Amino acid sequence: MNAPLLRVDRASREFGSGRTLVRAVADVSFATERGEVTLIMGPSGSGKTTLLSMIGGILRPTSGRVVIDELDITSLRRRELPRVRRELVGFVFQTFNLLESLSALENVEIALNIAGVTGFAAEERAHALLREAGLEQRLHFNAQALSAGERQRVALARALANEPRLLLADEPTANLDSDAGHDVMALLRGLTESKGHAAVVVSHDPRLREVADRVLWLADGRLTSAEPESRVRPSASVGSPTPTTLPTLVLGP
Repeated sequence: MNAPLLRVDRASREFGSGRTLVRAVADVSFATERGEVTLIMGPSGSGKTTLLSMIGGILRPTSGRVVIDELDITSLRRRELPRVRRELVGFVFQTFNLLESLSALENVEIALNIAGVTGFAAEERAHALLREAGLEQRLHFNAQALSAGERQRVALARALANEPRLLLADEPTANLDSDAGHDVMALLRGLTESKGHAAVVVSHDPRLREVADRVLWLADGRLTSAEPESRVRPSASVGSPTPTTLPTLVLGP
């Protein structure tokens, strides 16, 4: 049997010390297989974004392990983590984080350039990803000229540019209307399954359950239940949950 693509083993994260100690995430364990979408839900302040940040190598767990494709990223030195974020993990943010003055094509190309792919190879790969995202007619539109749903599809294409094993999405529909949210999540579901990635999505919106293979519930930083889900193709509209903020990702060597 193949090992799960993602394994979180008793991961905890504490902030402060002594009387000001806050345990944002406490002894969380779960695994996600290739082709699977795991949805993490819970109220504001439950630790969802902190957990996602640990999985992505932005925050280091106080204790416990995060293993991606059999690599224990918690054992890596700080200077090795940018490579993990650049090559193993793709991020989708609720606020898109596109460069507004660049075109859709250029926004995807720049992620490839950072990873060392340049010229025609980068342009060809970016074009293919945007075509797959349904944006072939918007390749040369500046990001600021795109709708919110189109921007998030560009962001999803950018997250997949370097063929990451794991896709992490923080409230990906928070700034979208129902129709655009539905389209983005249907795209995420389809790409995760067809490309054999794994995806972890955090959200407040229960309607995102329709794209998930499994729903994890967090309360006060603890995993209170794990509810297996039958896979259901997206059909209903996905709404706009309350926003949260993921720390800014800095890509670099």
